[in-house]
Amino acid sequence: MAGCVFCGIVAGEVPAFRVVDVPDGVGFLDTRPVFRGHVLVVPRAHLVTLAELPAGELAGYFGLVQRVAVAVESGLGAGGTFVAMNNKVSQSVPHLHTHVVPRTKGDGLRGFFWPRTRYTDDAEAQEYADRVSAAL
Repeated sequence: MAGCVFCGIVAGEVPAFRVVDVPDGVGFLDTRPVFRGHVLVVPRAHLVTLAELPAGELAGYFGLVQRVAVAVESGLGAGGTFVAMNNKVSQSVPHLHTHVVPRTKGDGLRGFFWPRTRYTDDAEAQEYADRVSAAL
């Protein structure tokens, strides 16, 4: 898609530090990493959200994400990884992408990047579970 920086990277028109380029997607270093070695994995096609990824491509795409997560950990000597995806809200580039961030104990990253809350009680939690379940 014209104007999409990630589509430009996939097409080879925008420079990037690629770590993988296969039919299931492209992985490259984030230019503003949480930690050095932070990789973004994108599907080749321009899709904005996870909901748009065809069911037949899920295994290939997430298989690639899994391989990148293993490679980030082993290749960088990291203690683990943080794997995350935004859909619409906080999605700085409107092209589906998965973050694979290397982690080490004591790196200063504390859980998720947003405040956590609690349900008022079990009834409220069940109400939310029922609403999501009904939407499925």
